[in-house]
Amino acid sequence: MRDGRHQVIAGVQDRFGEGWHFVLYQLWNCDDSAIHTEMNPSRYENSIPLLDHVRAGPRRVLLLVLLLMCTVQARAGATLERVKRSGVLNNVLVNTYPPFGFIDANNELAGFDVDVARAFAAKLGATLKLATPGWETIVSGRWQGRWDICICSMSPTDERAKVLSFPVTYYSSPAVLTVHRDEQRIKSVADISGKRVGVGTGSSYENYLNKALILPGEPPISYPFHDVIVMPGDESVNFRNLALGPGVRLDAIVSDLATAQANVNATHVLRVLGPPLYGEPNAVATDKGDPDWDRTVIRVFGELRADGTMAKISQKWFGQDITRDAH
Repeated sequence: MRDGRHQVIAGVQDRFGEGWHFVLYQLWNCDDSAIHTEMNPSRYENSIPLLDHVRAGPRRVLLLVLLLMCTVQARAGATLERVKRSGVLNNVLVNTYPPFGFIDANNELAGFDVDVARAFAAKLGATLKLATPGWETIVSGRWQGRWDICICSMSPTDERAKVLSFPVTYYSSPAVLTVHRDEQRIKSVADISGKRVGVGTGSSYENYLNKALILPGEPPISYPFHDVIVMPGDESVNFRNLALGPGVRLDAIVSDLATAQANVNATHVLRVLGPPLYGEPNAVATDKGDPDWDRTVIRVFGELRADGTMAKISQKWFGQDITRDAH
């Protein structure tokens, strides 16, 4: 019973603020007198619009609390219910991240993430709907039902985990350093000190160059460089700029191996330099607060791995199975 009590208390705290955490705790422990003596507007500013309910007496408060409990319980499983009811899976991703997500020659969204999202939707018997609101909007969380899932090559960092859940890692592609084939000054990652290095805006690679990347469950990352001039931007534009020549607009780029290799093959003037910088898991992201949906995501991706769908999609885009070592 204690675990269930604290689960509801934590849920209401998350939804309504610290003030209601205190109210719930005292009411559930049959100590409504503590509410009147301890709770005050100056301490719980977020609860001011509802304080009149507290002052109105224990019975009214208890009724309100029961309603809040029902609201919290109703949230569990809401995403799956919405998908089943509408017959549509809303996936959010970026369209400037080939070969994972990009606009193809037919002016349509294509890529590895698009195909994985389509396979996921098919497992649920739903039609896939794609949205590309921008990376910063996606990683900010609090989607409020606008999107159901982000199959969008997201690294599960500590900071993002504050507002998003990462139920499953679906592929792993290491971070690498890419330079122009004629580059002579940069022999290893240590040589990017003082150099202009391109990264995707808001990406984990930007955090890496700023020496602020923490990947839960992964070994600590070393940073053998200093004073890097970080150049965030559209990754497709970054690679085009690097292809202009060493130091013309960029000196190097940090990205995942799959993206780097695709651009090496496409331009014929770039090369991946040295060993991988660090291992990077890429996870499916969901909005926080729906554990039933997270369990569904885990189950469906398990099925996609078991029936060979994930390996097949990976082979199509990369000529190898980058999903094999995902955990």
